[in-house]
Amino acid sequence: MDISHYDTLRHFADSWGLVYMMAIFVAVAVFLLRPGAKAHADAAARIPLDDAHPLQRGNDR
Repeated sequence: MDISHYDTLRHFADSWGLVYMMAIFVAVAVFLLRPGAKAHADAAARIPLDDAHPLQRGNDR
């Protein structure tokens, strides 16, 4: 790969890569802050404390 091709790819990654990563960040933030997300987040937070359905171990079957 010659140096001009490398510079072109690096410039593309510097400019559009930042836009891509910012779009991913905004999408995740919107997904987490949507109105119905609180119930799902609370349910996921209680998973480690839920003793009603303990995880099965390999030899306990």
